[in-house]
Amino acid sequence: MSHTAAQDIRNHARYVPLFHFVAGPILLLNLIYSIVITVRYPILDNFVGAAVAFALVVLFLSARQFVTTVQDRVIRLEEQIRFLRLFPADLQLRIPEFTRDQFVALRFASDNELPALARAVLDQRIHDRSAIKQMIKDWRADHLRA
Repeated sequence: MSHTAAQDIRNHARYVPLFHFVAGPILLLNLIYSIVITVRYPILDNFVGAAVAFALVVLFLSARQFVTTVQDRVIRLEEQIRFLRLFPADLQLRIPEFTRDQFVALRFASDNELPALARAVLDQRIHDRSAIKQMIKDWRADHLRA
């Protein structure tokens, strides 16, 4: 995605073409092929090959999950600092109430919009990232996502 393009809820997802559209499909095809070969020719080498193919798919999925978990932790820290800077005193006291999903979604809200939106998210107990992102009127781009 171009860093100069305006970002909003419709285009904020990030894909890494070599990872998502090359490595992933190749690993998945390799797993399917390995399973087919193992079913047709059930010998130890084929079972081992299928097990390795399965492990590679698990590694592929886990690697993505590890990266997004670390990213979410960093976002939570950044947003806590931002919240302290932007929130009125009464709302600062409520910062511990925010969930990881709320922090992650609210990072897209502009500084002007954030306090009121954050208060609404807490008061209405909105936890769904997508629902929170849809509430944002003035989108704050984040081009450094994993």
